[in-house]
Amino acid sequence: MLARLANKSSTAVVARAMTTGAVRSFSAAAASVAQPRQHRQQQQQREQPSSGSSLRWLGALAATGALALTVASCERVVEQTKGGGVDYAQVRKAIEDALEKEGYDDGSYGPVLVRLAWHSAGTYDRHKRKWGSDGATMRFSPESNHGANAGLKIARDLLEPIKQRFPGCTYADLYTLAGCVAIEQMGGPQINWRPGRSDAKDESSCPPDGSLPDASQGPSHVRDVFAHRMGFSDRETVALIGAHALGRCHTDRSGYSGPWTRAPTTFSNEFYRLLLDEEWTPKKWAGPLQYENSKSGSDLMMLPADLALIKDKKFRQYVEAYAEDEQLFFRDFASAFGKLMELGVPFNKRSQINLVEKGAE
Repeated sequence: MLARLANKSSTAVVARAMTTGAVRSFSAAAASVAQPRQHRQQQQQREQPSSGSSLRWLGALAATGALALTVASCERVVEQTKGGGVDYAQVRKAIEDALEKEGYDDGSYGPVLVRLAWHSAGTYDRHKRKWGSDGATMRFSPESNHGANAGLKIARDLLEPIKQRFPGCTYADLYTLAGCVAIEQMGGPQINWRPGRSDAKDESSCPPDGSLPDASQGPSHVRDVFAHRMGFSDRETVALIGAHALGRCHTDRSGYSGPWTRAPTTFSNEFYRLLLDEEWTPKKWAGPLQYENSKSGSDLMMLPADLALIKDKKFRQYVEAYAEDEQLFFRDFASAFGKLMELGVPFNKRSQINLVEKGAE
């Protein structure tokens, strides 16, 4: 089955012209980790295409008459750059230096940074072509106050000094890069990441509450959110949920309590092995339904949506594969997480293109 699994393996540029003016447009190794993996290669940034192509595209539309009315009322095209001149190697190092924190959870901010990146990107709706990591809208209320994002102010506040040190790096790029760096520093795979996200100006771009997966739900909900709304395959879905190898739940945040594994600051395939090997029974407590390993210490937990991965036959085949082959999991996770970080991001737009009304500045 592993061999079979191993062998399975535009953005449209939208320019809106308005005659009233310009367009607005889920831990580094912690103290408990003895030997974190420090051998990742230097990340290379991908080259983005020239914004000149966007200008030629606008001109072509004007020639066909598609923008005749608007362009006729405009004097010139103004390009507003998304930001630049950032040494991302130094941004990475600043994130790495901020990860370890004795006294915080299990000694690392890594898991909460992964959660920040995940929750920033996991709101994407491919049918509406809206939300996701572009915009870093969790900076604003109401999104910052959504129940699913409780506790993430810790991560945003941790990154704020880095943002001030590197003002050319957008919040959207910083939040996603921090998640990738945290995974790598906790022993996980290298995630292909590139800059190019922009920051929203206000709360009008925030996604509605309930946009993130609901941990209390079963297989149909998991598939509806991951596959139908975000566009992931079952294989990618199971790989992404493997991030639950990291961190723990808190009653004052999600309402749930406890870690998924006994090494919550080490990225591994342990989540899948425990799902299959332990006997999970409902936890007897006053909180929401969660499961515990009642026959082996009751020190771990699983959520209803986690157990959905072994109840559903299509999901379970990937759980079994990843439990057996950690490198397969690492490869698939790196691919799926990189995809998650880029959902809805218009990388082919190096700048925001605004058509300026004649005579306006």
